[in-house]
Amino acid sequence: MDKKILSVLPKLKGQKVLIVGDVMLDHYVIGSVDRISPEAPVPVVQVTEEKYLLGGAGNVARNIVALGGDPHLTGFIGADAEGHVFNKLCLDSGISCSLLESEDRPTTKKTRVMAHNQQMVRVDREKTDEFSVYHMDQLFSFLDNEICEYSVVILSDYGKGTLSQKFFDRFWALLKVKDHNPHVLVDPKTVNYDHYKGVNLLTPNAKEAGEGAGMVIKSKDDVLEAGRKLFDRLDPTHLLITLGGDGMALFESRDVVKHVPTFAQKVFDVTGAGDTVIATLGLGLAAGLDPLTSAVLANYAAGIVVGQVGAATATVEELAEAVRNWSKPKITTWS
Repeated sequence: MDKKILSVLPKLKGQKVLIVGDVMLDHYVIGSVDRISPEAPVPVVQVTEEKYLLGGAGNVARNIVALGGDPHLTGFIGADAEGHVFNKLCLDSGISCSLLESEDRPTTKKTRVMAHNQQMVRVDREKTDEFSVYHMDQLFSFLDNEICEYSVVILSDYGKGTLSQKFFDRFWALLKVKDHNPHVLVDPKTVNYDHYKGVNLLTPNAKEAGEGAGMVIKSKDDVLEAGRKLFDRLDPTHLLITLGGDGMALFESRDVVKHVPTFAQKVFDVTGAGDTVIATLGLGLAAGLDPLTSAVLANYAAGIVVGQVGAATATVEELAEAVRNWSKPKITTWS
């Protein structure tokens, strides 16, 4: 499998992927803590650095660019300074985008205060109700013109209002009218599960899969049961449940399940790991790889990013080094 992975890495370059979903601006305030505030029993962070990164669907695009792919990102930003920052970050990152401005809500922004490589607090600035028909008309005007250019569409749902049931109704209707059948991948938000009926690939983590199946996942048998319940509920083509330190379970179909063990050498921060997984999967499928090979590739990429602090990305060079030097995957069939 390692030789196969190395041989397919060059195929990722230039592959086109469309990303639609909730875009967010990640704001990091980084410093050190030497004392407790006299005003309240809280640490005082002495700020040494501030930085902005693409978050949400933007981080998916960022991961695809790092792997040599050609993403196009669309979603909503506010008519505000944060929206301008997000646009500039896309430009600086080499991400083509069609961002739509919403006058009635801010750009979603997550501020994380970090000290000594630990997150002290997170502050969210957002509005999460559904977008208006006017805004959806703008989005679907773009999709109507562009959707047929892409063999893979990633729908990145962070529960910020873009991927509502109204969106999915119009999305499936558009694909039907266009007679276009791309791979549709969804990184789910638990409260929106019923929106995802009939997608090609769903990528929940164990907690999200359990919530979607109405159970708690504690064992291999629980993973298999939860997966089958999700097939009963949503009828996806494939299902990938990420299991943290236990790797991934790829349901190639309802009853054919492959387990890919974790490749992570060390875990510092799981922020953005789900974005890395779905980005790598989507890029692999766009390159014509089968779901299992794409999943193995995604597992390597996830193993790289969780070894770094913050929403990191993996490059093709890092993937190649990991494939050569890490322990070889032993893929098994679960039943």
